[in-house]
Order: sequence, then structure tokens, then C-alpha cells
Amino acid sequence: MLTVHHLNDSRSQRILWLLEELAVPYEIVKYQRMSPVPYAPRELKGVHPLGKSPVITDAGRTIAESGAIVEYLLDRYGGGRFRPAPQSTEYWPYVQWIHFAEGSAMLPLLLALYTSRLGDGAAALRPRIDAEIANHLSYMEQALQGRDYFVGAGLSGADIMLSFVVEAAGERLRPYPSLMAYRDRLQARPAYRRALQNGGPYRFSQHG
Repeated sequence: MLTVHHLNDSRSQRILWLLEELAVPYEIVKYQRMSPVPYAPRELKGVHPLGKSPVITDAGRTIAESGAIVEYLLDRYGGGRFRPAPQSTEYWPYVQWIHFAEGSAMLPLLLALYTSRLGDGAAALRPRIDAEIANHLSYMEQALQGRDYFVGAGLSGADIMLSFVVEAAGERLRPYPSLMAYRDRLQARPAYRRALQNGGPYRFSQHG
């Protein structure tokens, strides 16, 4: 059976959500972040050399990286669902958003998290970090105007990837009403709620 190596309060929550949307049976191996610094536990290195989550094992394969996992699950289990056809006009925008989530949007959010622990030592960096976060969120807000999802008329793998961006943005999302409504719409989906129940407490969700 497909196994998700799930770290609390991490990107692996969106993998559980996609599996619920696909109605694919899976099992979860849960890992807890360390304290006081919330690093992933060392046990994850026994699954993948990077020691990070998400990681899945399925059919003799071990796959890391959220985007790669999303693509794998849609290839193997999607049956054409949750992504546009390769020949469609929506396909390359879909690919762009898939890569944007981790390639551009998450970097300044992570820098904001890390530098928040440095106090005044990070003061010179904060204006640039804040400007980049605002640039990315404004770009997303504009792209979402008049739409429920980023690509096409329904949920796609791009939305699965982008969900963690809008969740990780936290209070920074307040100036962007379309993104606020989008986050709430994603988190209200029944499959999202089931994934929360299976994955355990997740501080980025409005529902738990």
C-alpha cells in the first residue's frame, strides 16, 4: 500500500489532501517535529537521505519533493483528473503554478520564518523579504481575480501546491481578499477536512 511519511505542520499535509481527493487508499507513518527548534526528526533520514517530509513509498519507489509527488500521484492514480490535458491552452499555466509554489513563493516566506529568530540581527534583510512576499501574493491575487481556482474551472494539482503558500502566509494574507476566500474555499472541501482528521493537528488550517 502507498505510504505517506507525514511530518506534523508540514507540506506533507497537502499530499494527504490530494490522496483524499483521489480516493486512493494509503497509510500514514507520523513523525513529530523536535523541540525547541522544530526541525524534522532524524528518523526521516532512514526513509530519504534529505530527512525531510513529504516522502511517499509506493510500488517499490521512494519519492520526495511535493511537486514530484503531486505529479506522480496524478500520473498513477489521477485518470486525467486534477490537471489539464497536455494539448490544452491551460496546461502550461498549470505547469507554471506547480513550479511557482516552491520555486518562487515559498523562499521569502521561509526566509521570514528563519530571520524572525535572529531578532535585530536580521533587520537589514526584512524590508527586502517583506517586499518579495508582497510581490508574490499580489501576483497571485491578481491572477485569481474572478476565479475560484488558479487553472480552469475546478481544483487542480496547482491548487494543491499553492495551498501551502496561502496557509504559510498567515496574517500576511489579510490585504488580499481573493486569496483569503480561496484559502477558506480549499479548507472547506470535504477531502481537505478528512486529510486533517487523518494527519492530526495542523496549525496552518482555520479548521484545526
